[in-house]
Amino acid sequence: MTRQPALALLLVLLAAAPAMAQVPVTRHPDPESLFTDKDPQLHANKQVVLHIVRDLLEANHWSEAPKWIAPEYIQHNPNVPTGLDAVMKFFGSRKPTPIPDRKSWRTPVVAVTASGDIVTVAFVREYDDPRKPGAKYTTTWFDMWRIRDGKAVEHWDPATIAPPAR
Repeated sequence: MTRQPALALLLVLLAAAPAMAQVPVTRHPDPESLFTDKDPQLHANKQVVLHIVRDLLEANHWSEAPKWIAPEYIQHNPNVPTGLDAVMKFFGSRKPTPIPDRKSWRTPVVAVTASGDIVTVAFVREYDDPRKPGAKYTTTWFDMWRIRDGKAVEHWDPATIAPPAR
C-alpha cells in the first residue's frame, strides 16, 4: 500500500469512529507538594517557581518579586513586557491577598516538572465550548521558567495576542 491510500484509509476510519468524550483536566489536591524534589538543585528551582505561582501570580505580592525574578528577566509572552521592573508594573496594580495555605490554592495546578534549570507547571484551563453554547471544556495551560542563581531569568507560555476589542 502506498502512503497516500494508507493515509486516506486512516482518515476515513478516524472520521467514521464515534466521538469519544474528553476526560476533563483536573487539579492536584495538594499543589504545593508538587514543588518538591529529592534532587537538591531541582528542589531549589521548583521552590523559586512555587513562590512565583503562589505568592506572585495567585496572591499578588508583587513587591516581593525581586526575591524570585532576576532584573534581566526575559519574557516570551507577547502580552507582557520583558524585565523585572516591567513585569512588576504589568501585574503590580492587582490587590494583594493572603498567601494561601498548601491546600487552599485557587490556582488549579495539574503537574510540575523540572529538568536542569527549567521548571514547567501545567494548569487546568476552562473555556466556553464553541460547539455547544452554555457548555464548558477543560484543557491544559503551561508556564515554563528558566532558573539561574535562585531566580527566574526567562519565561514561556502559550499565550497569543488577543484581537482588539470591538
